[in-house]
Amino acid sequence: MSESVETPRLRSLNLVPHKAGLKTKDFKSDQEVRWCPGCGDYAILAAFQSFLPTLEVPRENVVVISGIGCSSRLPYYVNSYGMHSIHGRAPAIASGLASSRQDLSVWVITGDGDALSIGGNHLIHALRRNVNINIMLFNNRIYGLTKGQYSPTSEQGKVTKSTPFGSLEEPFNPVSLALGAGATFVARSVDSDRKHLQSVMKAAADHEGASFIEIFQNCPIFNDDAFAPVKEPAAPGLIRLEHGQPITFGPDGEKGLVAGQYGALEAVDVSSVPAGNLITHDATREDPGYAFALSRLDSGDFSHTPIGVFRSIEKPSYDSLMSAQLDAAKAKQGEGDLAALIAGSDTWEVN
Repeated sequence: MSESVETPRLRSLNLVPHKAGLKTKDFKSDQEVRWCPGCGDYAILAAFQSFLPTLEVPRENVVVISGIGCSSRLPYYVNSYGMHSIHGRAPAIASGLASSRQDLSVWVITGDGDALSIGGNHLIHALRRNVNINIMLFNNRIYGLTKGQYSPTSEQGKVTKSTPFGSLEEPFNPVSLALGAGATFVARSVDSDRKHLQSVMKAAADHEGASFIEIFQNCPIFNDDAFAPVKEPAAPGLIRLEHGQPITFGPDGEKGLVAGQYGALEAVDVSSVPAGNLITHDATREDPGYAFALSRLDSGDFSHTPIGVFRSIEKPSYDSLMSAQLDAAKAKQGEGDLAALIAGSDTWEVN
């Protein structure tokens, strides 16, 4: 890249665009990549490594933090700063880093078990606070690292080693969960669709505040072809969301979405309704109700499965608000005294 363009995200990071021309190979570490043959993590890693140079962010300003699970090995394979943290706590660690170092591009790599089970509380609060981090949740609907137990996204009735008679629970919908937590950027993609996945990564990186991407990821050992219906050529139920465009889907675009009763969205034959009745996708709606209705189209048979950016709105990030608050306090009160703060007014000496 001979020329660099400063994006809004770069400005929010207070970074000068990198003009040295970083390549994909610059973001490949010297570690041997170890996942099961055919794992979708390989495709996501390759897409991420080839995407990072397009950020034009200096490599030393890119940080990748993960929790525990198969997906969480990814920081080892990216030649940047990073951390393999503890189970479910990656959003908490990333929040502290992003809040104290606003010059960093911080990425969280997590899985459906890591983020939605033991890490559920950390995830929702990072999204609620709108911390300037990018969260990529690899969803394979199974616990892969611990050898095939059902996870928070496994479908009801799923037979696994830990549910030999079938899971009794309704699964989490990660997109619905993120929207319910007030996330300002929520998207979904598929491991095998590199072009689409990288376009979503770029949109997330350009967003100021917390971004959340669910990635359908195949586990060939314990849950093979879990997402096969949306990976078929011209998958009939795959709905590609494009901001400002009427929502149509199907091999020939013969299906569309219209407003239904009580705020729900309904699929119809395009030929059966006036063109003006079709829903035009608007990811920038302040009210998350529309994006939530899109997420509720999901069904067990993948007959209606939206991918793309569900919601992307502008809202001050937690770290920018925190910095402004600290600057205001400093201007009003001057430099603080840490010892005095620790001692407080309710301490005393005992001789």
